[in-house]
Amino acid sequence: MRFTLFYLIFSLLLNACQTNGDKDTLPESKRETPALVEGRYNVAFLIMEGTYNTEFTAPYDIFQHTQYRQGIKAMNTFTVANTLEPITTFEGVRVLPDFDYTQDQLPRIDILVVPSAEHHLDTDLEDTTMLNFVKQVDQEALFVTSHCDGAFVLAKAGLLNDVASTTFPSDIEQYRKMFPQLEVIDSVLFVHDGKYITSAGGAKSFEAALYLCEYLYGKEIAVSLSKGLVIDWDLDTVAKVSP
Repeated sequence: MRFTLFYLIFSLLLNACQTNGDKDTLPESKRETPALVEGRYNVAFLIMEGTYNTEFTAPYDIFQHTQYRQGIKAMNTFTVANTLEPITTFEGVRVLPDFDYTQDQLPRIDILVVPSAEHHLDTDLEDTTMLNFVKQVDQEALFVTSHCDGAFVLAKAGLLNDVASTTFPSDIEQYRKMFPQLEVIDSVLFVHDGKYITSAGGAKSFEAALYLCEYLYGKEIAVSLSKGLVIDWDLDTVAKVSP
Protein backbone atom coordinates (compact mmCIF):
# COMPACT_ATOMS: atom_id res chain seq x y z
CA MET A 1 0.00 0.00 0.00
CA ARG A 2 2.81 2.40 0.93
CA PHE A 3 4.63 1.55 -2.29
CA THR A 4 1.47 2.11 -4.34
CA LEU A 5 0.84 5.49 -2.68
CA PHE A 6 4.47 6.54 -3.21
CA TYR A 7 4.33 5.50 -6.86
CA LEU A 8 1.11 7.47 -7.39
CA ILE A 9 2.57 10.64 -5.87
CA PHE A 10 5.80 10.23 -7.84
CA SER A 11 3.83 9.80 -11.09
CA LEU A 12 1.79 12.94 -10.43
CA LEU A 13 4.91 14.98 -9.72
CA LEU A 14 6.63 13.65 -12.84
CA ASN A 15 3.65 14.51 -15.01
CA ALA A 16 3.52 18.02 -13.54
CA CYS A 17 7.21 18.58 -14.34
CA GLN A 18 6.75 17.30 -17.87
CA THR A 19 3.72 19.54 -18.40
CA ASN A 20 5.64 22.63 -17.22
CA GLY A 21 8.52 21.70 -19.49
CA ASP A 22 6.15 21.38 -22.42
CA LYS A 23 4.83 24.89 -21.77
CA ASP A 24 8.32 26.25 -22.10
CA THR A 25 8.75 24.64 -25.49
CA LEU A 26 5.32 25.38 -26.96
CA PRO A 27 5.44 27.63 -30.02
CA GLU A 28 4.45 31.24 -29.43
CA SER A 29 0.76 31.85 -30.14
CA LYS A 30 -0.17 34.01 -33.08
CA ARG A 31 0.12 37.69 -32.27
CA GLU A 32 -2.98 39.80 -32.45
CA THR A 33 -2.79 42.69 -34.88
CA PRO A 34 -3.51 46.14 -33.45
CA ALA A 35 -7.05 47.46 -33.51
CA LEU A 36 -7.27 50.10 -36.23
CA VAL A 37 -10.07 52.62 -35.82
CA GLU A 38 -11.98 53.46 -38.99
CA GLY A 39 -11.78 57.04 -40.19
CA ARG A 40 -8.22 57.63 -39.00
CA TYR A 41 -4.96 57.99 -40.89
CA ASN A 42 -3.04 54.70 -40.88
CA VAL A 43 0.60 55.42 -40.05
CA ALA A 44 3.12 52.59 -40.58
CA PHE A 45 6.61 52.66 -39.07
CA LEU A 46 9.13 50.60 -41.04
CA ILE A 47 11.47 49.01 -38.50
CA MET A 48 14.36 46.59 -38.91
CA GLU A 49 17.42 45.34 -37.10
CA GLY A 50 19.49 48.29 -35.93
CA THR A 51 16.70 50.89 -36.07
CA TYR A 52 17.66 53.88 -33.93
CA ASN A 53 15.34 54.47 -30.99
CA THR A 54 14.77 58.20 -31.35
CA GLU A 55 13.93 58.28 -35.05
CA PHE A 56 11.34 55.59 -34.35
CA THR A 57 9.90 56.65 -31.00
CA ALA A 58 9.86 60.43 -31.50
CA PRO A 59 7.41 60.49 -34.43
CA TYR A 60 5.55 57.52 -32.95
CA ASP A 61 4.92 59.47 -29.73
CA ILE A 62 3.70 62.55 -31.61
CA PHE A 63 1.40 60.68 -33.97
CA GLN A 64 0.01 58.31 -31.33
CA HIS A 65 -0.96 61.26 -29.13
CA THR A 66 -3.30 62.57 -31.85
CA GLN A 67 -5.73 59.91 -30.60
CA TYR A 68 -6.32 62.02 -27.50
CA ARG A 69 -7.30 65.18 -29.36
CA GLN A 70 -10.91 65.94 -30.21
CA GLY A 71 -12.34 67.03 -33.54
CA ILE A 72 -9.52 65.79 -35.78
CA LYS A 73 -8.84 62.81 -37.99
CA ALA A 74 -6.44 61.08 -35.59
CA MET A 75 -3.76 58.53 -36.47
CA ASN A 76 -3.58 54.77 -36.05
CA THR A 77 0.07 53.90 -35.42
CA PHE A 78 1.64 50.49 -36.04
CA THR A 79 4.93 48.88 -36.99
CA VAL A 80 5.85 46.83 -40.05
CA ALA A 81 8.95 44.69 -40.56
CA ASN A 82 10.12 41.70 -42.59
CA THR A 83 9.37 39.40 -39.65
CA LEU A 84 7.06 38.94 -36.68
CA GLU A 85 10.01 37.99 -34.49
CA PRO A 86 11.41 40.66 -32.16
CA ILE A 87 13.73 43.14 -33.83
CA THR A 88 16.50 44.73 -31.80
CA THR A 89 17.17 48.44 -32.10
CA PHE A 90 20.68 49.84 -32.26
CA GLU A 91 20.42 50.70 -28.58
CA GLY A 92 19.27 47.19 -27.65
CA VAL A 93 15.52 47.61 -27.22
CA ARG A 94 13.52 44.62 -28.49
CA VAL A 95 10.37 45.48 -30.43
CA LEU A 96 7.61 43.14 -31.61
CA PRO A 97 6.45 44.15 -35.10
CA ASP A 98 2.71 44.41 -35.67
CA PHE A 99 2.82 43.26 -39.29
CA ASP A 100 5.19 41.29 -41.50
CA TYR A 101 5.14 43.06 -44.85
CA THR A 102 6.54 39.98 -46.60
CA GLN A 103 3.51 37.82 -45.85
CA ASP A 104 0.71 39.65 -44.02
CA GLN A 105 -2.22 41.38 -45.62
CA LEU A 106 -1.53 44.95 -44.58
CA PRO A 107 -4.03 47.70 -43.93
CA ARG A 108 -4.01 50.71 -46.22
CA ILE A 109 -1.02 52.89 -45.34
CA ASP A 110 -1.67 56.63 -45.50
CA ILE A 111 1.62 57.73 -43.98
CA LEU A 112 4.86 55.75 -44.10
CA VAL A 113 7.59 56.60 -41.61
CA VAL A 114 11.13 55.34 -42.27
CA PRO A 115 13.32 55.80 -39.18
CA SER A 116 17.06 55.56 -39.52
CA ALA A 117 18.78 52.20 -39.01
CA GLU A 118 22.36 51.12 -38.52
CA HIS A 119 22.86 49.79 -42.06
CA HIS A 120 20.89 52.32 -44.11
CA LEU A 121 24.07 53.41 -45.85
CA ASP A 122 25.12 49.92 -46.89
CA THR A 123 23.48 46.49 -46.65
CA ASP A 124 19.90 47.71 -46.13
CA LEU A 125 20.13 49.40 -49.53
CA GLU A 126 20.65 45.96 -51.07
CA ASP A 127 17.39 44.62 -49.61
CA THR A 128 15.24 44.59 -52.74
CA THR A 129 12.24 43.15 -50.89
CA MET A 130 12.23 46.07 -48.48
CA LEU A 131 12.83 48.63 -51.23
CA ASN A 132 10.01 47.19 -53.32
CA PHE A 133 7.72 47.39 -50.30
CA VAL A 134 8.55 51.09 -49.91
CA LYS A 135 7.88 51.67 -53.60
CA GLN A 136 4.56 49.87 -53.38
CA VAL A 137 3.39 51.85 -50.35
CA ASP A 138 4.46 55.08 -52.03
CA GLN A 139 1.96 54.54 -54.83
CA GLU A 140 -1.03 55.23 -52.57
CA ALA A 141 0.42 56.90 -49.47
CA LEU A 142 -0.52 60.50 -48.76
CA PHE A 143 2.86 61.16 -47.12
CA VAL A 144 6.18 59.34 -47.00
CA THR A 145 8.58 60.53 -44.31
CA SER A 146 12.10 59.70 -43.23
CA HIS A 147 14.33 60.63 -40.33
CA CYS A 148 18.11 60.81 -40.37
CA ASP A 149 19.52 58.18 -42.75
CA GLY A 150 16.06 56.88 -43.57
CA ALA A 151 16.35 59.28 -46.51
CA PHE A 152 18.90 56.90 -48.05
CA VAL A 153 16.18 54.25 -48.27
CA LEU A 154 13.74 56.62 -49.95
CA ALA A 155 16.45 57.80 -52.33
CA LYS A 156 17.51 54.25 -53.21
CA ALA A 157 13.87 53.42 -53.91
CA GLY A 158 13.84 56.30 -56.40
CA LEU A 159 11.22 58.32 -54.55
CA LEU A 160 13.19 61.54 -54.09
CA ASN A 161 14.47 62.12 -57.63
CA ASP A 162 12.06 64.99 -58.33
CA VAL A 163 11.98 66.65 -54.90
CA ALA A 164 14.34 68.34 -52.46
CA SER A 165 15.41 66.36 -49.40
CA THR A 166 17.80 66.25 -46.47
CA THR A 167 19.34 63.73 -44.07
CA PHE A 168 21.59 63.48 -41.01
CA PRO A 169 23.97 66.48 -41.08
CA SER A 170 27.24 64.54 -41.01
CA ASP A 171 25.99 62.24 -43.78
CA ILE A 172 25.05 64.98 -46.24
CA GLU A 173 28.31 64.58 -48.18
CA GLN A 174 27.84 60.81 -48.48
CA TYR A 175 24.20 61.36 -49.46
CA ARG A 176 25.21 63.68 -52.29
CA LYS A 177 27.95 61.33 -53.43
CA MET A 178 25.69 58.27 -53.45
CA PHE A 179 22.76 60.05 -55.11
CA PRO A 180 24.22 62.84 -57.28
CA GLN A 181 20.90 63.32 -59.08
CA LEU A 182 19.15 64.59 -55.95
CA GLU A 183 18.50 68.14 -54.86
CA VAL A 184 19.96 68.04 -51.35
CA ILE A 185 19.31 70.74 -48.75
CA ASP A 186 21.61 71.06 -45.77
CA SER A 187 21.57 73.23 -42.63
CA VAL A 188 17.85 72.59 -42.09
CA LEU A 189 15.86 70.47 -39.63
CA PHE A 190 13.54 69.04 -42.25
CA VAL A 191 12.39 69.45 -45.83
CA HIS A 192 8.83 69.12 -47.08
CA ASP A 193 8.47 68.78 -50.83
CA GLY A 194 5.34 67.30 -52.34
CA LYS A 195 4.27 64.37 -50.19
CA TYR A 196 7.80 63.72 -48.92
CA ILE A 197 9.15 64.96 -45.60
CA THR A 198 12.79 64.20 -44.79
CA SER A 199 14.38 65.25 -41.52
CA ALA A 200 17.85 65.56 -40.01
CA GLY A 201 16.76 63.03 -37.41
CA GLY A 202 17.81 62.62 -33.80
CA ALA A 203 15.76 64.67 -31.35
CA LYS A 204 14.70 66.85 -34.29
CA SER A 205 12.48 63.97 -35.41
CA PHE A 206 9.98 65.42 -32.93
CA GLU A 207 9.91 68.69 -34.86
CA ALA A 208 9.40 67.03 -38.23
CA ALA A 209 6.50 65.02 -36.82
CA LEU A 210 4.97 68.10 -35.20
CA TYR A 211 5.30 69.92 -38.50
CA LEU A 212 3.22 67.27 -40.25
CA CYS A 213 0.62 67.53 -37.51
CA GLU A 214 0.45 71.30 -37.92
CA TYR A 215 0.18 70.83 -41.67
CA LEU A 216 -2.74 68.44 -41.23
CA TYR A 217 -4.48 69.83 -38.15
CA GLY A 218 -3.39 73.43 -37.69
CA LYS A 219 -1.25 75.27 -35.17
CA GLU A 220 -3.53 74.84 -32.15
CA ILE A 221 -3.41 71.04 -32.30
CA ALA A 222 0.35 70.99 -32.94
CA VAL A 223 0.98 73.22 -29.92
CA SER A 224 -1.31 71.03 -27.81
CA LEU A 225 0.63 67.92 -28.84
CA SER A 226 3.94 69.60 -28.10
CA LYS A 227 2.80 70.67 -24.63
CA GLY A 228 1.71 67.13 -23.88
CA LEU A 229 5.30 66.02 -24.51
CA VAL A 230 6.90 69.12 -22.96
CA ILE A 231 8.34 70.36 -26.26
CA ASP A 232 8.66 74.02 -27.22
CA TRP A 233 6.97 74.37 -30.59
CA ASP A 234 6.85 77.38 -32.89
CA LEU A 235 6.99 76.53 -36.58
CA ASP A 236 8.15 80.00 -37.55
CA THR A 237 11.18 79.61 -35.28
CA VAL A 238 11.90 75.97 -36.02
CA ALA A 239 11.88 76.52 -39.77
CA LYS A 240 14.77 78.97 -39.42
CA VAL A 241 16.96 76.89 -37.10
CA SER A 242 19.81 74.83 -38.52
CA PRO A 243 20.50 71.30 -37.17
